Amino acid sequence: MQAELIDIRNHLLQHSPFNEMPEELVNRVTETIEIVYARAGTELLRINDPSKALYYVRSGAVEIFRRSGELYNRIGEGEIFGEFGLLMNKHVRFPATVLEDSLIYRIPAETFHYLFEQDEGFADYVEIEDRSRLRSAVSRREKSNQLMTSRVSRLISRKTVSAPYTVRLQEAARIMTENSVSALLLMEGEGDQARLKGIITDRDLRIRAVTEALPSETPISDIMTEGLITIPASHYIFEAMLTMLHNNVHHLPVMDDHEVRGVIALSDIVKYESQSSLYLVSNIYHQTSVKGLKKISLEVRDSFVRMVNEDANSHMIGSAMAGIGRSFTQRLLELGEEKLGPPPVPYCFMALGSMARDEQLVVTDQDNAMILDDSFVAEEHDAYFLELAKFVSDGLAECSYTYCTGDIMATNERWRQPLRVWKAYFSDWIDNPQARALLNSNIFFDLDGIYGETDFAEQLKTLVAQKASNSQRFLAMMARNALNRTPPLGFFRNFVMEEDGKHGKTFNLKRRGTAPLSDLIRIHALACGSKAQNSFERLDAIGKTRLILDDGIGNLRDALEFIAIVRIRHQALAIEAGREPDNNVRPQDLSPFERNHLKDAFQVLSNAQKFLKYRYNAQIARNVS
Repeated sequence: MQAELIDIRNHLLQHSPFNEMPEELVNRVTETIEIVYARAGTELLRINDPSKALYYVRSGAVEIFRRSGELYNRIGEGEIFGEFGLLMNKHVRFPATVLEDSLIYRIPAETFHYLFEQDEGFADYVEIEDRSRLRSAVSRREKSNQLMTSRVSRLISRKTVSAPYTVRLQEAARIMTENSVSALLLMEGEGDQARLKGIITDRDLRIRAVTEALPSETPISDIMTEGLITIPASHYIFEAMLTMLHNNVHHLPVMDDHEVRGVIALSDIVKYESQSSLYLVSNIYHQTSVKGLKKISLEVRDSFVRMVNEDANSHMIGSAMAGIGRSFTQRLLELGEEKLGPPPVPYCFMALGSMARDEQLVVTDQDNAMILDDSFVAEEHDAYFLELAKFVSDGLAECSYTYCTGDIMATNERWRQPLRVWKAYFSDWIDNPQARALLNSNIFFDLDGIYGETDFAEQLKTLVAQKASNSQRFLAMMARNALNRTPPLGFFRNFVMEEDGKHGKTFNLKRRGTAPLSDLIRIHALACGSKAQNSFERLDAIGKTRLILDDGIGNLRDALEFIAIVRIRHQALAIEAGREPDNNVRPQDLSPFERNHLKDAFQVLSNAQKFLKYRYNAQIARNVS
């Protein structure tokens, strides 16, 4: 093969869809290519002209238009156009004009149709548009992970073992022993009317019965766990894993409507969950000192890398990391109470930001706060809670959860207040919105009670859900702030990079990707009156209100997933290479597949920000603030 043809072939092999083709097909394409030099302003394709070729941009830029004359897309190096006319009606559907002097490869229609018949990957690529290609890229990862494709019902391997909740302690222990089970379901009623009342586990018997030397005739209802967390049989195994992580439970009753199908245990999921994040959480609760927690925290990054290498999706990884972070916090609070004694008044410890959204990764700081009971008296009680907050904050720092540079921690008196004060905070932020104040308080609209009187946090979520949707000025101010962070996509669909400092020639996938996406999703969720915190769950809630149509919801979901997983993989590769992980990516370190689909995802973000701006009158908010 001539040197010039080798150069053409090598360039094709760097970009989709040619980078996944058999070599003989790429060689065939290379040999039929016609090289076109086109000056800026040249009309390459005119509407309704015969479609005679597929075009590939070697260098330069081309603009693609709709029939109406509206700009549809800008095509840059390594991208193709002209496929829709070849596929549909043999006539040009989207006219194309050269934006800057360009070098273009013209692939004859005969070669295009041959590739379409011979290569399934090529056919899939050209048949679907950008957003669909992004969906395909995301679903490819999902299908490769057994946790995300297997139903919970698959883990049920034996009949349900149950007993009336009125049985005595000794009888319950006998039933469990005879049936070799670690958990016994306790029912109320008989036959078809029987309903799940509670559960007793081996651990409950040891801690609540044997340790307390309870008589054998003690009613089992005295020590059973009520208010059970359950999971539908139709849910996926990864959802069961996240439920266990989030709630620190080792047994989950599996339900089919109101009927109990069985119980799954931590050990059942471990067969599928080789990342061992559940075991890591279990070990956290066995530690008796900050020193022990610090030692076990070294395993967090290993768990993160294993999940990435197992092709877990971003929701699973973010939820697992958040569950681990919650567990460290909860255990530190338990140790703090052991050291300081019981709290003088009830309180709730709140997680904020990514931990509250179940979107935490390994590069994270601590964002938290305390809600105190309204009986709190600062002069009498605050010394205890300040010392407890310091104990937790210092312990988290020991476990690699760095101090918040913005001082959004329970050690800050402003974020350690009675429930009535917190309600006043949120009411003021919503009823009297100020752009700068909301910029600083934005993180508080992602909140989750993780310890203590968690109903306090639920009351705040309810307050926000009721008030936010009725305050257009508040939503406009939030939208204005959300538009301050834009995707790193230039005029020609090239990446816009940082120019100065140690992160020069990179772009930040959190600051310019996942963060602005979660910002705009949060605003839509607030407008819908949703109490959901996780971005994917917020999208579900938004979709139910029809504020955004299904295609728009799907695009946002796919864009968030793809940007997040590229960010996650970037951090995992850094850990494996012995480097400190961060969020700053160099385009040359990405695969052609990642570069192409990141552009698609960033375009979704850009379009969504335009909708956000006009949906909530963000420009008006800017002018009047």
